[in-house]
Amino acid sequence: MEEASSSSNLKLPPLNSLGRPSLSLSQDAPRKSSYSSQPPPRSPLRSPGIQVQSRNPLSLRLYKVLGTNYDDALTKEALNTLSELYAPRAPAKGKEVSRGKDNATKPKQALNGGAIHREPRFQRASLVESVPGECAARARKGLRADMERKLAEGSRQFLEAFRELDQKLDDLQALADAMRASCDEAETQLGLTHDASQALLERASNLRQERQADNDVEEKRSIVTFFLSRFTLSAEEAEAITSRDVPVGSRFFAAMDRTAQIRSDCRTLMAGEDGPTKVGLDIMAATSACLEQGYEKIARWCMYELGQMGREPLVEVGPTVCEAVRRLRARPELLTECLTALSQTRQQTLLTAFTTALTHGGPGGLPRPIELHAHDPIRYVGDMLAWVHQTVAAEREFLEGLFGLKGDGHMVGSVRTFDCSTEEEDWIRELMDLAVAKLCVPLKESCIALYKIMNVLQFYMLTMRRTLGAEALLSAALQEITNIAYQNFYDAVEAQGKALLRVVLDPNDPALTPPMAILDHAQIIREIATVYESSLLGDGEEQDFARVLDVMIDPALQMCVETGEGKQKQRPRWDNTVYLLNCYTYLQGILEPFAFTEEKRKVLQKTIDDQVAALTEEHYVDLMADAGIYPASLICQKYAEGAADEPLSHVPSMQPAELQRALHTFSTWLSGVGVVESPRLGHLVVQKLNQDIHRAALERMARAYKLICEEVRKPANRYEAAATLLGSERPFGQIHLLWQIFGLEGDVP
Repeated sequence: MEEASSSSNLKLPPLNSLGRPSLSLSQDAPRKSSYSSQPPPRSPLRSPGIQVQSRNPLSLRLYKVLGTNYDDALTKEALNTLSELYAPRAPAKGKEVSRGKDNATKPKQALNGGAIHREPRFQRASLVESVPGECAARARKGLRADMERKLAEGSRQFLEAFRELDQKLDDLQALADAMRASCDEAETQLGLTHDASQALLERASNLRQERQADNDVEEKRSIVTFFLSRFTLSAEEAEAITSRDVPVGSRFFAAMDRTAQIRSDCRTLMAGEDGPTKVGLDIMAATSACLEQGYEKIARWCMYELGQMGREPLVEVGPTVCEAVRRLRARPELLTECLTALSQTRQQTLLTAFTTALTHGGPGGLPRPIELHAHDPIRYVGDMLAWVHQTVAAEREFLEGLFGLKGDGHMVGSVRTFDCSTEEEDWIRELMDLAVAKLCVPLKESCIALYKIMNVLQFYMLTMRRTLGAEALLSAALQEITNIAYQNFYDAVEAQGKALLRVVLDPNDPALTPPMAILDHAQIIREIATVYESSLLGDGEEQDFARVLDVMIDPALQMCVETGEGKQKQRPRWDNTVYLLNCYTYLQGILEPFAFTEEKRKVLQKTIDDQVAALTEEHYVDLMADAGIYPASLICQKYAEGAADEPLSHVPSMQPAELQRALHTFSTWLSGVGVVESPRLGHLVVQKLNQDIHRAALERMARAYKLICEEVRKPANRYEAAATLLGSERPFGQIHLLWQIFGLEGDVP
């Protein structure tokens, strides 16, 4: 019973996840049997029925477990479980438990397919051992067999698995060999293909590089195209600006705006830190030239259009003309030229219209000529001024339309503030003044008319005095009327002279000819002199006309002097002397045909002679300075007068080297055009004065050269080889040769 109880305490090791007993047995199994009458059982390690397989790891592990101490609780539990596994089943009630081989083979029969059949827990109480130690012996016999069977079964499964794996590896090896063969073949074919297509690959590479280069070029071309489209004009725009076939209009103005926009963008592009670039400067130069051509085209077109419009008394200004004038304001010099041509045309047009209104009247004779009412002075003068008033109003309306201004609401004669006027208002006022300037001539004919009336009254007054006597009432009445006519005439000419002094000329005008105011005034003097010459006055009346000349000539001379001085201040290089000579000679030419103007002509001739002398002196100094001998002539003049303390050759500017240089400059000047003519004297209206002044200056120049030669040849001035020094340069110290070069006539001085 003790052995049964001890064997019943054996527990099998715990099962693993496959339902198999774990091999990690504890060492706590009992070392002694509870039976004292029998010898202790042999250790499993010394059992003769078990052959140790020293090379089997599982056997070694199992023997090691069985040979260890079984005091461990877990090991005991495992052995108990194992004993329960191999314990015999309890017989049914009323039956006797059989012993022998049947019971000994039950554990083997309990193994089904290599798996140990375990009885449920509630059946453990019914398990009994008929023979003590039966379960342990059965466990010893069955466990090894079961383990070997399971190990064999597992080995067979491994072998099957490895057999299948080996088969698959063989298949895989076959596939790998086939693949290697295919790869070798493909590599061989690829090598052949590569060798065959090497040229094609190189060509493709070159084409790829060319394509990349083309792409770069295309990108650059697109950039350049965009840049050119932004900063250059198209062919159509350039044609619109420069071609004469494209009229001035919307297309032309659009091209001009495009050019201005390009210049504005280019200025912004050139305003960087690096400063102006060459392409920016080229663009600015090209657009500037194109823009100037455009402005010149506008100017030519405006001059033609304004010339056509100026010939019509009443005209309407189109929008194209207004836009052209507005754009020309950016070029004042071109606008001034166009407006000057317009003013001249308008002057002639309005003068013709005024003369027609005076003599012929309107179209078809209506309205009737103004001169039909000449017998009524008030109506006659009123009709003329009314016509002028209407013309001024129409002219202002025309000019306001030309400059694109709206009417200011002022009528002609209304008070206007000119101090705060705009540039357009200044242009309008100046153009109106120029347009109606010609109308002053017919209006100023009142002076001539008064003089004619005065001559008629004086003729009849003298006739009545010789016939009736000086005390007659008719003679006295005619004398009184004549005196009134004289007084009115002198008042008129004095007023005209004062008005002449108030004329303001442009100080920047470069012209050296007499101004228009002097020309108009001189024409009135001519007509008055013509009337006086054709009158039937008696002797002794020249003194009365001398008074007329004084009243009319003196203000003209004074005006010439004042305007010349004003221009000289504004423009230092402006030739005042030439301007005065042109004015004086023109007035002298007006008086030349009339013998009774001799006294005034003498006074005027003296003034001209003074100006000629001054101009001759200025011209002589200029020629000497250009020829390079003026300083030498001044020093020689001083030595000739005896005001010298040392020899001439010791003077720094007269030493041989310096004198040689001056003579060389003079020789070079003799080969130029300055000997024949002078550009300055070419502005003189009277050609004879030009020749006389130039000849006089050359004569003085020849005398100055003669003086230099004489002083150099003097022994007291200590020049070594003076003849060689003077003879090295033309005219070689020979005065007669210089006289011939200058083309002077007469004896050599």
